[in-house]
Amino acid sequence: MAEVVGKLLKQVNTPSDLKQLNEKELQQLADEIRQYIIHVVSKNAGHLGASLGTVELTIAIHYVFDAPYDQIIWDVGHQAYGHKILTNRREAFKTNRQYGGLSGFPNMKESKYDAFGVGHSSTSISAALGMAIASKLKNETDRQHIAVIGDGAMSAGEAFEALNNTGVCKANVLVILNDNDISIDNSVGALKEYLLDITTSKTYNKLKDATWEVLGKFGTKGPTPRLMAQKLQKLIKSTLLDESNFMESLNLRYFGPIDGHDTAKMIRTMQDLKSIEGPKLLHVITTKGKGYQQAEDNKTRFHSPGPFDIKTGQTEPVPANLPDKYQTVFGETLLEMAHKNKKIVAITPAMPTGSYLSKMMNELPERVFDVGIAEQHAVTFSAGLSTQEMIPFCVIYSTFLQRAYDQVIHDVALQNLPVVFAIDRGGLVGADGPTHHGVFDLAYLNLIPNMIIASPMNEEEFRNLLYTAQSKRHGPFAIRYPRGRIPGNSWNTELRELKTGTGRKIKEGKDIAFISIGHIGNHITQASKALEKLNVNYAHYDIRFLKPVDEQLLHEVFKKHDKIITIEDGTIIGGLGSVVVDFMNTHQYKAEVIKMGIPDSFITHGKPEELYHEIGIDASGIVDTVKNLLHIKNSDKLSASS
Repeated sequence: MAEVVGKLLKQVNTPSDLKQLNEKELQQLADEIRQYIIHVVSKNAGHLGASLGTVELTIAIHYVFDAPYDQIIWDVGHQAYGHKILTNRREAFKTNRQYGGLSGFPNMKESKYDAFGVGHSSTSISAALGMAIASKLKNETDRQHIAVIGDGAMSAGEAFEALNNTGVCKANVLVILNDNDISIDNSVGALKEYLLDITTSKTYNKLKDATWEVLGKFGTKGPTPRLMAQKLQKLIKSTLLDESNFMESLNLRYFGPIDGHDTAKMIRTMQDLKSIEGPKLLHVITTKGKGYQQAEDNKTRFHSPGPFDIKTGQTEPVPANLPDKYQTVFGETLLEMAHKNKKIVAITPAMPTGSYLSKMMNELPERVFDVGIAEQHAVTFSAGLSTQEMIPFCVIYSTFLQRAYDQVIHDVALQNLPVVFAIDRGGLVGADGPTHHGVFDLAYLNLIPNMIIASPMNEEEFRNLLYTAQSKRHGPFAIRYPRGRIPGNSWNTELRELKTGTGRKIKEGKDIAFISIGHIGNHITQASKALEKLNVNYAHYDIRFLKPVDEQLLHEVFKKHDKIITIEDGTIIGGLGSVVVDFMNTHQYKAEVIKMGIPDSFITHGKPEELYHEIGIDASGIVDTVKNLLHIKNSDKLSASS
């Protein structure tokens, strides 16, 4: 990739270099950073719009504060590309999200400037508060703690819980709300700008403190001057600054809104805020996609585009012969069923486009609910719908369902409510890495009573599982599917109901038996030619339901085979492999069982095929495992691609 690095950007490797620039140069630097981000992301897919919107904000923060001593937490993490570039990672940024390269999110292991790892949203204020309290206990009174929260992250409950606690703790925390039209407000008024100048002024705050001291001398009982002054201040703020009411009620001093693209203004404001102790919230208005017209005009598409042409904004065309995605099959099938069954509703925590609910949202808008980044609410909201005979499909990424685990147990499973969990992005998702891999769901759902857990190997199974889930009031029903393309492309088949807890035998064999769940079973098919060349006569069983598991099918497997391989793209601890071994022990079968799946570690980022190869559950890894199990000599070694 040819580099496009501006003259000033070449000179700025760390925040210390940044502080040597004047106001005019800072704006030039912002333009150069923005162009560099556009250039890199156009070639190497990543998140674009949010980071383009925070360039000036990033410069101002690093100009005023002294990272890494001052601790900056970026939330959501994909708005931090400028931060990475300014913290000695400019050259490495071209490897962003690539296997062996930079993470797409702040990562404590990657840089001392990344104060906290952030992949899921809405964690920054809690983390910053913890750091601030620790600094207070260590008597680090000069240390600043900045939480930059934006891109919708303020809509999650954890952010409000943290704000509530921050006000009580009275810690030295600065929350910067990056409002880019997805967050709270969208207007900046002249009066508010004027009030910002006043309320952040050192002179004003010194005068305010002095006045408070003087008023205190006039007594402490009855309607004292202090009490009257407080009431007058609240009245003025409630009249002129509606935005501040909620924050001030939580004991956070509210400042703003302020133009998030006016670097000089933000620098002056933040410098003033440094001298104001206690919890504060600075509200900045930014434009998502700033500086790249196509991204400003189409914020959703350029939130995380694939490779694109910078001049036209056109993404690389998808080859015509590629199969459809599982997400397409899901969206079309759910809409098809919803037209026939008026009780079906869909709930998503801020992922209508990624989960392919946009079409249903357009055709049946009253039956699709985007609740924002609020996974806990999404699950309990779904539970409430189900009590009234509705059929809620809670459509949620696997990694984000983790955030609502208690609600799945307490509000759904405990009451055996028929909520359908459409769990998107099951397995290894690729470049987003360990914060987004959906590898824990099979194991953590398997622990919960009343749960039905299924995963399709192909598109026809997927449609039939969705149809089965809505056909009766089964109780909680989880259907887990990957981010990626279906193995075939003839999925517009007639819907039919499957019996819960039943699997299927795909292939008969005598040497060894594979038991798989979900799309990963197709890796066995990909390994078939290499296995045939090794003269391995294998059987393959698609278990389909992890819970209730098909015991009749497992009895057949263990009666016929003493060498068995389980394969899943979930954790080998607590998933399919564990279920099969428990079954073997319970029924006192004797067999050699090899569990293939996600090891007991967090998997890095990269293309899915690179990651599957790294952990040995791609086609070649399957062949190697079979050779080891059957003691086939290395001289007979053949690759899965032979």
